[in-house]
Amino acid sequence: MDVAVRTGLFIGGRERETAEVLPVLDPAKAGRIVGEAASASPSEAAEAVAAAKEAFPAWAALPATERAAMMATAIQGIAEARDEDAAILSQENGKVRFEAWVDSLVFELRWNLALALAEEVDRHKVLEPAPGIPVTTEVSYQPLGVVTVIVPFNWPIAILGAALPHALLAGNTAIVKPPPSAPLATVRVVQRIAEQLPPGVLNVITGEDKNMTALIQNTDVAKVCFTGSVNGGRRIMEMAAKSLTRVTLELGGNDAAILLEDAVLDDTHLDRLYAAIYDTTGQICMNAKRVFVHRSRIDELVAGLSARLEKVVVGYGLEEGTTMGPLHSPVQKTFVDELIREAKESGAEVREFGSLPGGELADGNFVRPAIVIDPQPSLRVVTEEQFGPVIPVIPFDTEAEAVDLANGTWGGLCGSVWTSSPDSARRIGAQLVCGYVWVNDHGATRLDLRAPFGGMKQSGMGREQGIEGIRAFQDTRSIATLDEAAIASASQ
Repeated sequence: MDVAVRTGLFIGGRERETAEVLPVLDPAKAGRIVGEAASASPSEAAEAVAAAKEAFPAWAALPATERAAMMATAIQGIAEARDEDAAILSQENGKVRFEAWVDSLVFELRWNLALALAEEVDRHKVLEPAPGIPVTTEVSYQPLGVVTVIVPFNWPIAILGAALPHALLAGNTAIVKPPPSAPLATVRVVQRIAEQLPPGVLNVITGEDKNMTALIQNTDVAKVCFTGSVNGGRRIMEMAAKSLTRVTLELGGNDAAILLEDAVLDDTHLDRLYAAIYDTTGQICMNAKRVFVHRSRIDELVAGLSARLEKVVVGYGLEEGTTMGPLHSPVQKTFVDELIREAKESGAEVREFGSLPGGELADGNFVRPAIVIDPQPSLRVVTEEQFGPVIPVIPFDTEAEAVDLANGTWGGLCGSVWTSSPDSARRIGAQLVCGYVWVNDHGATRLDLRAPFGGMKQSGMGREQGIEGIRAFQDTRSIATLDEAAIASASQ
């Protein structure tokens, strides 16, 4: 059969085909192949590392401002194929076309925000002599070397933008590994940029995970930046430990949204909360995964979310009018279906909305979005990350109870506080054990792309974005010069 989209590897400035390919399936249409991606062998993964290593000295030797200028040129025209990229991503990922379009846009925004920090990258500080310390020390920053960036299926291009431009601007060379289940659009975007940079500075590898160990355990790889599940992060960390490769891990979350008694629940705020829960069919790491609401407001909140869910149109991501696509994989569909079934069997009130599509979509990975009202705290819909369109809504009576419930989980990625009181927002926000807190909002659409982002507890380690994200791809270098005058003064 004819395959609409094919992508290759991009190593050392050249595109290449492979003997094996990865078939990329449409999650909405069982059995339909969207395209084929190259499937690299272990030796080809090693060649990508070698190409990045060879390009590193010259790239690292450039001032950050020169790297930024080359990167600015490389991304010019990135939007010209955005409509086509979005259509491909919608088919391989499942999400609606508009979200797929925004995926690439966010990458461009993050790229340019990183470049705006170019003047700060090479800035160093000087420590003057002090009593008992007769030296002048210059503290500067140096790049690490070859960096591997591994991105997930849900927002692959946008998530890449949180790490890749920062790694390159810091003076590293990079290898991008797109998700094997949805690699096509990401390869297309990254290759167009890589073609405009010096050979080997940016490389793209697709393939089965079992053949990709060289991207992690090769001693020439200085760092791995991974975004994905908690279990995936554990595997990456275990593999990286064998070669003492550094890691940044941005993993899953069980994010809490806390709605106080004085929370505003008008249409604007309810729209924000709805998006924070159900965007991308719930498949966003920083989505709200648990909603804690003051007992006096629970009926009002459930009614507001229900009114929005009654308008949902579950269907194919490229079809006009579709507001919610399928889950990405059959495994995830089975998991979310189990969560909903368990909640029903426990006696919790479960409200489901919308209709499942039929015809050629009948066997797709579709689920009806749901609300689980006041579930038992031990249910998996509360304790585990759903990564699907189902949300537990849990009442509380006191502020202290809400904070304890929010923090009583394995994750610590994000959280939010909804209140009319700025003092309450600051007080509660400061108590949440997570890396990022919103006030009267929640979710990726309101993420400050200039600020450091990352998790606590099992939601990961390290930070992306901002100057902190650049420093995460650098080491300090201290050069100390003896100050003879200071030595003489100390001896008197």
